[in-house]
Amino acid sequence: MSVAFWCRVVIVSSLAAWPWAAAQSAADGPACGFSASGVSIRVSPRVPEPGKPLKILAVSADVPIRKLSVRSSDGAELPLEVDELGGPPWSLAAEIGSAGRGDYRVEARGAEGAVACMELTVGGGAAVAETGRWDRATEAFFSAWIERLFDYPLEESVNLPSLKPVLTDPSRNFLYDYFGAGEDKRIPSDPDCADLPYYLRSYFAWKIGLPVAYRGCSRGSANQPPRCGAPTVAEAFERGPAPPGVFSGLIRKVMDTVHSGSARTGLRDSATDFYPVPLKRDSLWPGTVYADPYGHVLMIAQWVPQSAGRNGMLLAVDAQPDNSISRKRFWEGTFLFADDVRGAGPGFKAFRPLLPAGTGVRIPGNAELADSALSAPFSGEQGELSPEDFYAQMGRLTNPQGLDPQQAYNAMFEALTEQLETRVGSVDNGEAYFRKNPRAVIAMPSGAAVFETIGPWEDYSTPSRDMRLIIALNVVSQLPEQVLRYPELFVLRGRSPTEVKAQLERMDADRIREAHIVYRRSDGSPWQLSLAEVFARRKALEVAYNPNDCVEARWGAERGTEEYSTCTRRAPADQAARMEQYRNWFREAKRPPR
Repeated sequence: MSVAFWCRVVIVSSLAAWPWAAAQSAADGPACGFSASGVSIRVSPRVPEPGKPLKILAVSADVPIRKLSVRSSDGAELPLEVDELGGPPWSLAAEIGSAGRGDYRVEARGAEGAVACMELTVGGGAAVAETGRWDRATEAFFSAWIERLFDYPLEESVNLPSLKPVLTDPSRNFLYDYFGAGEDKRIPSDPDCADLPYYLRSYFAWKIGLPVAYRGCSRGSANQPPRCGAPTVAEAFERGPAPPGVFSGLIRKVMDTVHSGSARTGLRDSATDFYPVPLKRDSLWPGTVYADPYGHVLMIAQWVPQSAGRNGMLLAVDAQPDNSISRKRFWEGTFLFADDVRGAGPGFKAFRPLLPAGTGVRIPGNAELADSALSAPFSGEQGELSPEDFYAQMGRLTNPQGLDPQQAYNAMFEALTEQLETRVGSVDNGEAYFRKNPRAVIAMPSGAAVFETIGPWEDYSTPSRDMRLIIALNVVSQLPEQVLRYPELFVLRGRSPTEVKAQLERMDADRIREAHIVYRRSDGSPWQLSLAEVFARRKALEVAYNPNDCVEARWGAERGTEEYSTCTRRAPADQAARMEQYRNWFREAKRPPR
């Protein structure tokens, strides 16, 4: 079945009746009702209605789309405001604010002519015909959908209380109210870190009518990555629009099953939900996940190409235990990588596609995916890289023309500031809990469980985030030295690495004194911290993750200072003693074995 059938609302049996059929020349390509490989045109809602908005999205996996056009049955082209996002995959989006009753021809064109064409009827009562297939065009659609969900202005700091504001925004979510039944108002939208990729994948499958699969996995050990059991394949969405309750029931089962180990499976293990992909731009699509060796999971949201006045960026989104959603840029402070991966399979990974097999589906292994054209190929290369080589390769992908050292520092400094602002919100969430429960004491788990336990400790403590913050502080401090170690990654413009290093050190000294964050103390009063003070408090931040401590202590304030004077709560003595025992984990920025 062709991809074009996936998209059409009404299939017209005879093009001769259409005014444009006679005018179409051979140069325009095949008659309408086709899509080139990896290309598709989608419409939303699935049943277009007169007088209501109609969204159109054209997506291409392999070639840029240059133009999107819509013509009515009399041949007149409708004026469109088209929003373009680069690729791969490439996408063009437009919306007809109030679609009139009748027939329409939608066409997407590339440099060589038409790459996809579809015919639809508004007001005919017909729905989109689905293939129920995770093919290359569908994977590209999923990727473009993810990118548009989180396409916020680059200068905007994106910190959301949950996924709900994104999913319920029709301007972002192409699939919002896709069934026309108000279904998005009746579903949960509270995934945490490990749940987020599964949630978005399942939501997309629900709307489009596709199968999904997930596995129960172990958490692994110091010498063994997580291992997974047999997959659970859910095919309920393929039988037509499923009620919100069906999606809600499935996603609760998924979120009760998956955890931080689900994405950290061994790189060469085929019995997994994810598989590693090459470190190449055409393989790292939005929607690709990143599993760090310590359990955190991010999802690629957008690539920003390098330009004359701006470094390139790779942007990702992640969720926290309190269900907040943040956008982060790729750098060493947020995308952690380790050279000892015996107990973890870190790196960029894609969902395994579900391929048709008789009346059901099958899940391909690594060997088949290594030669597959359906999605990004399998690659074990990330397991062979040192952290230095990994970050150097990603630097070449994001900034193929080389990094301007000053721009590199500015980008890194902005990323650190974003990380600190996110922590302000996370710590305040803990304070909100204690304002509602002033006599509560949150139980602190022992050992490595401080990073993984569920319940209030997971929701309001910040050990994983604080370890990443300490790493980020170290990375910013070490950037001047990186110019000496990897001068080939930088555009030095005739200057020696030593000269550039000295310039960056002067710039750093000025910036950290001038920049600041603001948090609210226990009495609600604002307190300003310069980044120089934050850097000076790295030792205090090694034991600042306990929500039972007051907010002043969690930002490293010293007893006897004005800043500390509003503190009204400290962690129990036994918890403080255990935090001292665990301090080396944070000082060395290395999580303990399980």
